[in-house]
Amino acid sequence: MNKKARLEEATFAGGCFWCMVKPFDEFPGIYMVLSGYSGGYKENPSYEEVVSGTTGHREVVQITFDPNVFPYEKLLNIYWRNIDPTDEGGQFHDRGEQYKTAIYYHSEEQQKLAEESKRRLEESMKFSKSIVTDILPAKTFYPAVEKHQDYYKKNPYHYKRYYEGSRRKEFTENKWRVEKDPKQLKERLTPLQYEVTQNNATERPFENEFYHNCEEGIYVDIVSGEPLFSSKDQYDAGCGWPSFTRPINHFHITDKLDKNHRMIRTEVRSKYGDSHLGHVFYDGPREKGGLRYCINSAALRFIPKNKLDSEGYGEYLAIFEEGEQT
Repeated sequence: MNKKARLEEATFAGGCFWCMVKPFDEFPGIYMVLSGYSGGYKENPSYEEVVSGTTGHREVVQITFDPNVFPYEKLLNIYWRNIDPTDEGGQFHDRGEQYKTAIYYHSEEQQKLAEESKRRLEESMKFSKSIVTDILPAKTFYPAVEKHQDYYKKNPYHYKRYYEGSRRKEFTENKWRVEKDPKQLKERLTPLQYEVTQNNATERPFENEFYHNCEEGIYVDIVSGEPLFSSKDQYDAGCGWPSFTRPINHFHITDKLDKNHRMIRTEVRSKYGDSHLGHVFYDGPREKGGLRYCINSAALRFIPKNKLDSEGYGEYLAIFEEGEQT
């Protein structure tokens, strides 16, 4: 952790806390995401007491972050994109007061920013119904027991079943997926970029823009601008395409079984742009986790380190600072 960091806390209720950790995890400037309970009157409640709906508490995540690296406004944007803010009775198939949405502010500034973001969301007409998410002063936060922390990492199979089975994944991705007009995309993209991102084409190896890039910076989706990969995780796999040991944030990457060309592979797509990016293989460097994300240059836009701030990706400067933990 940067010793000069001025850390703050943010607390969000978004239904089942298992589903609200991963969206905030892995970003620069976010040091901890804890599952727990807040808003009620029972001291040190157990999980069973909270889910019974008798404590007044809601399931929440509490985030410790450096606002100079990752601003509170960006936390709010992530929050809205991972809930149904029009649901008065809970979230998806979890019903009851304990699953209702709320932003618990820790300062007057957080209150102001939360209210402004809620107003902008209402004015955007993104939802046909009213935004009912509460904005309330923060109360005592009670961490859940260890088995509920980082649940998506400890129990990935059950987490995936729960996340998809509750229809949270379907709802949030459909609601926030980039609306794409083929005609406009063809005008904005090169023919190769269009064929790769929209029709799952593959560019030629060694004849693409980024396979031998040595400049520091990040790669974003050419269609949606989602941050996907960092030059810090890029390496020469000898295959002729840009190769990475991991994405910047796993939440912006989705995978899909690919049975084309008489092969069984794992396709990699962007979450909100729904762009075809490439494939992930299991022959990467063992010391880095063993994965190789083999990605088409045509699906990417590279933003050099010295332009990250001016292009709205300033938080990612932190990953290039020596000793910075992300």
